[in-house]
Parts: sequence; structure tokens; C-alpha cells
Amino acid sequence: MRPTNILRRAGVAGVALAAGAAGFGLVPAASAAIAAGTLGTLTASPADGQDTTAPQYTTSAGCPDTADAYNLYVYGPGGFSGGLIATTTTDVGLSHTSGFAIQQGLSFKDIATDNQTTVQAGRYDLVANCVDSFSQQVQGTFTTAVYFTDATHYTSTDPNQAVTTTTSLAVTPASPAFQGDAVTLTATVTPASAGGTVQFKDGTTDLGAPVAVSGGTATLTTSALAAGAHSLTAVFTGASANIQGSASAPVNYDVQVRPATVTTTSLAVTPSGSAAQYGTVTLNASVAPSGAAGSVQFTDNGANLGNPVPLSAGTASLSTTTLAVGAHAFTAKFLPGDPAVYAPSESGSVPLTVDAFTGVATSEQITTTVAPGELLISVANQNVTLPSPKMLPDASMLQTAGELNAVTVTDTRAGNPGWTVSGQVTDFSDGISHAINGANLGWTPAVLDKLATQNVSAGPAANPAAALAPGAPAPAGAGLSAARTLATAASGGGNGTAHLGAGLALNVPTSTVAGTYTAVLTLTAI
Repeated sequence: MRPTNILRRAGVAGVALAAGAAGFGLVPAASAAIAAGTLGTLTASPADGQDTTAPQYTTSAGCPDTADAYNLYVYGPGGFSGGLIATTTTDVGLSHTSGFAIQQGLSFKDIATDNQTTVQAGRYDLVANCVDSFSQQVQGTFTTAVYFTDATHYTSTDPNQAVTTTTSLAVTPASPAFQGDAVTLTATVTPASAGGTVQFKDGTTDLGAPVAVSGGTATLTTSALAAGAHSLTAVFTGASANIQGSASAPVNYDVQVRPATVTTTSLAVTPSGSAAQYGTVTLNASVAPSGAAGSVQFTDNGANLGNPVPLSAGTASLSTTTLAVGAHAFTAKFLPGDPAVYAPSESGSVPLTVDAFTGVATSEQITTTVAPGELLISVANQNVTLPSPKMLPDASMLQTAGELNAVTVTDTRAGNPGWTVSGQVTDFSDGISHAINGANLGWTPAVLDKLATQNVSAGPAANPAAALAPGAPAPAGAGLSAARTLATAASGGGNGTAHLGAGLALNVPTSTVAGTYTAVLTLTAI
């Protein structure tokens, strides 16, 4: 291949010299600037390639009838400045009536190598000459240029050609949005090939840092737009001096303060309708939606009942045994943690009547010969020591158990009205500053012995709470922090002496500090 090319170049040089001597128009040996073709232009294919590519060019018209051949020269920086032949004189495919194809004989790299030079970055002009093959007189020219962006890659587009751009801006979601919402600004730059960055703006204030354009678009998402009217724009800056900047038309955008989410609060009271004095009354509030954060303030006849109770999974509960005798009307008020996020709400009023305690009332006529009798309760040993709590296998809590010392109840009252023994415990304390929630102590009541004539039954078991932290409210019915029944003697079945007991169970949080903890269990007979 190479020997043939050398011979072809030598033949052209010889012909050119002869034509020069004859005084005809020739391809110039060197040119600082290549003039536009006198006959038209060339189109390179492929338009983009490498130094190893030998493109094909298509003329924009045919050669004059006075030309019976053509050749192709390439001009560029360095060793190409004087013009190097790319296609030797030939008539292959020549047309006088329409454009025709000219195949570059060698790749750019081979042309450079055969002429002891190299391909450099810069502009390379291709000149196709329509010639008289006998005289080598040029009858007209077609021209084009390719641009090597580095030593191995070319493009047919001038990288320094001025690029006019336009920028448009789209904002989602559609206006208005609520404060804190994610707002996405998308800038579209035309042409998509224009490289650069987009600075998004809110009025004259920059929104974040400039964003690089990729595929003709740049995107910014922000949740920081303040409530109010905004004028949003996108300002494009080209990556090079020939890429002109542009700015979008302003997009008017309104951001509103988000209204607080409406909530509803409902209240259930247990027991319903009426309750006995000193009995446990439990108020359960539910707040929707369940994700609402805050607390519930329970009220009794308009007055606050205890402190606000934090919501947990949309519910809050309060238990009490200290309600006064009479009519009560309870409500539950939801107090949002952030009123801007959730609106407050209040339940409807739930009525409850607390009946007076009737414990030991009697209507018998007493004379000096009739003794009224009495109801007595006692314990032989007031100290109960539970074994040290042991860790459960799953390490969820510590547990211990034991027995309540026997409780003696003696009823000698006239009328045999029956009786009830209940117990309520304080929190355990180590006497310093550490405690165990009293709700963690539970019992299983038992009647140890009684007279055959007595109708005495053990109270229901009160399971210990699951290792509640000090101060935490107990679930309904759990533990002895509220009064629980140990035993009951029915009317007509209480006179005499009975002995009561209970199995004790204590759950202790694993966070409890080591020490000796003591609580007082108060036993009441009525």
C-alpha cells in the first residue's frame, strides 16, 4: 500500500511542476487562509472520527464540463500548512451534473506519517479541485473543514463557533405549594449539546450552587422556599466563551403556610354509667390520625384531672380511685405538640355517677344488752421479704415471687353484713433516689381457711405490669398501685374468723440500680 501512495504523490508533484511552468492555475503550495470553494462545499462522512479515519466527501454540485478529473488536498497546522495531497488526481465517480463522492486516499495519520509530520489539534481545510488532467489547470474548487479537538479526534463542527442558547424553566408541583414541600425546578437548555451550568434563582437570591447541564437539562429540588410569592428563574452560563448564556422567563410561584391537620378525639370511661366510691375508674382517649404527636388533658366537670398524658400510638389513659361522690362529666382534650402541624380537638362529654360508699351501715336497734361487734383485720408478721429478682432468659426484665403473710379477718358485727378486704401498694424505694413502680407488683389472692358458716371468696388475680419504669401509668387492671380486692365475704357469710393469703409476683426493670427496695402494702377491710 505505501509504495503505491509514494508513487502517486510523486506523479502529482511532477504534473504540478509542469502545470506551473505552463502558467495555469494551480493548487497553492501554502495558504494562510483557505478561500471558500468557487463551486460549492464538501460534506464529510463520517462527520466525526479519528486520525485513523479516511473520510468520504460529497460535493455540493458537479465539476464544470472543462474538467475531466479531480484531486483532494488537506491544509492545517504544522506540517500540513503547505497542503498535503489526500487523494491523487482521478476521474473515479466524477459527475458534471450533480454532486459526487470523493474518497480520501489515506487516513489523516497516514498522510502525516508519510510526510514526516504529525496531526495536531486545530482546523484542517479540505480542498477538492476540479482539474483538466492534461494541463492540471484548476477549473473550480469545493471546500470544507474538520476540527481536531486533540491529536486523535476530529469533528465537522467548529468547536469555537458561537452557540446561541435559550433556557426555559418548569416548576413542579404546580403553584401553590405548601411550606416545607419539595419543589423541583427543571431548566431546559437548547441546544441540548450546550455544556455549562444553571444557577437557579428566587428573585435575586441564588438557590443552591450552580447545577451542571446534562443532556440539555439541569434540576434542583428544594424544600426551603418560605411562605409567600416567589419569582423563580434559571440562568444558564456556557462552559466556554463561544457558548452564549441565557435566562428563562420568570415563573411566579406561590408558597402557602400548611394548615394544621384536623384531629378528632374520642373518650371511653370504664365502668360506664356509674361507679362505686373508691373504685377504679379508667379514662381511655383515642386521637385520630394515630400519628398525631402531643398529649391528652382529661377533665372532670371542666377541671383538669391530673397532668396531661402523652399520646402513644394515638391513645392515652388515666385511672383514678379518688372521685368524689356525685355526678361527673369527663372530657379528653388533645394538646398537639406542634399546633402548626396538628390542630387541637376535644371529645364529647361522658357522664358518670359515683355512688357513696355504704360499707358498715346498720339500722338495728341497740340496747344495753346487745353488743354491736366489730370488724378487725391484722397480720402476725408485717415484714415480707422476696428473694432477689432473677434475670429472665430473654433479658427483658428481672422477676421474683413470694407469699403474703397470712391476714386475719374477724367479724363479730351484728347483722352479719359481709366485708371486703382490698390492698394497694406504694412504689418500692431504696431510701435514696431509686424506685420500682408499684404497678409491677401483682398477686393471686387465696382464702387460707374459714369457718364452714362463712361465705368467703378470694378476689381476682392482679397480674404485675411488665416492668414499668418509675412514674409510668399502669395498664388497666395491672398491678397493685391501684386498690385491688384480696377477698370478699358475702352478706350473711362474714361473721367469724378467716385467714387470707396471696401469692406475690414482682417484675423489675433491668435498668434498676442495685439496692434493697421497700414498699408498703395497705390492707383495708370494709
